[in-house]
Amino acid sequence: MVEDEPLIRMDVAEYVNETGFSALEAAAGDEALAILSARTDIDVVFTDVNMPGEIGGMELARRIADRWPQIGVIITSGMVRPRSADLSPRWLFFSKPYDLEHVVNSMRRLAA
Repeated sequence: MVEDEPLIRMDVAEYVNETGFSALEAAAGDEALAILSARTDIDVVFTDVNMPGEIGGMELARRIADRWPQIGVIITSGMVRPRSADLSPRWLFFSKPYDLEHVVNSMRRLAA
């Protein structure tokens, strides 16, 4: 779960944990990359588009696709909507506000 807004990050992580996933939290793209580099058990990354630092959500998704192509990515934003052509087959996009049940169902599909 990569989200710079702490309350949103905690709420989504709590919901995801309650559905049987084990959510890890990062406040920025560089922090998420450090976690990914240290672990081999991550199946899906859920990321906001706009984050502080040099690595926004779309760049994070590209780096994940290059280094860990088996990991699914869910990208979300309330301000930006990427074109379908900009999304990899292992990426999904959700506009904010999103339905958490739909997000978790999509996580299950990507993790399978």
